[in-house]
Amino acid sequence: MSSLNLDDFTDLIERPDGGTRRDAEERRARLTVPPGALGRLDDLAEWLSAAQGTVPVRAVARPRVVLFAGDHGVAELDVSKRAAGTAAGLVREALDGASGGAVLARRLGVGLRVVDMSVDCDPDELPKDVSRHRVRRGSGRVDVEDALTPQEAEAAFRAGMAVADEEVDSGTDLAVLGDLSVGGTTAAATLIAALCGTDASVVTGRGGDPVDDLAWMRKCAVVRDALRRARPVLGDQLQLLATVGGADLAAATGFLLQCAVRRTPVILDGVVSAACALVGQRVAFRAPDWWLAGHASGEPAQAKALDRMAMEPLLDQGVRVGGAVGGLLALPLVQAAAALAAELPERTEQTDADADTGTDTGTGTGTGTDATADEPADA
Repeated sequence: MSSLNLDDFTDLIERPDGGTRRDAEERRARLTVPPGALGRLDDLAEWLSAAQGTVPVRAVARPRVVLFAGDHGVAELDVSKRAAGTAAGLVREALDGASGGAVLARRLGVGLRVVDMSVDCDPDELPKDVSRHRVRRGSGRVDVEDALTPQEAEAAFRAGMAVADEEVDSGTDLAVLGDLSVGGTTAAATLIAALCGTDASVVTGRGGDPVDDLAWMRKCAVVRDALRRARPVLGDQLQLLATVGGADLAAATGFLLQCAVRRTPVILDGVVSAACALVGQRVAFRAPDWWLAGHASGEPAQAKALDRMAMEPLLDQGVRVGGAVGGLLALPLVQAAAALAAELPERTEQTDADADTGTDTGTGTGTGTDATADEPADA
């Protein structure tokens, strides 16, 4: 019997501070840039200020990419263009700085961490700090068998929590959550279909490297069969992850919930992180207030999950590749929102008076006659 009580998260997770958010909104109304002129950046800055519990908002100083990696047994059914059991190659690309996520992380000056939870290779083939949380080699075929044993699911979930604690304790102030998996979108689609009560065809997408019609139909059949196995355990989220999830998804769910406990915001990447977030919402309804949807991946399951959590993606650039690429693309928006909210000056009484009378003080905020280029600035 599991010693992990997921109900505890409901009591441990609080919403970002509402009073701080109101203070941030009031401060925003006093800035020289008119309210509403910055669009969603205002909402982002106020959300981040509430998460930090401070006004003005602090800059995001130490963001971190966390990628949970694993192989999924369903990949052997040719539901993906990538061959089954090849997640190790994705891990090596990321570690070598050759993946899309690694390139963006390097360009943005963001640290990147890969956590092997169930990669199908000898653990000695990967660095020890990458594989030290691994719970098994590969996951079961979720259409005919459980992905994990209950003990493995709990171990993976706890590993995700431990990674969150390690990151927060080391100074990470915002995480970008992604995955490195083969077959992971199939497990994610199954989780989302089960939790949203939809059919397989509604949530099944074609993956980051789009598959053809025949492979898509095979994928739909796998999700359909896995759904039959998922529905009887919908009331137990840890058992649901064991039945049709996988070690990487269980770890990512634990990571998300523990980040919320630790009051640390997270940017979600694609459909896999969205599925884990949806499971997390079932565990603790306040938890999604700590998460942002980085981008729309084009996967129908992701759209379904984000709609259920009332999350609007920050970007929609048609990016289908995983590995936190979409989440990293959204990071500069969050950083820009924080910088503008913190560094734009507040209006002075003189500025307000000039605005009321239409006098131009040379600051560009007046509505009176424009000064010429040859006129000296006001003393």
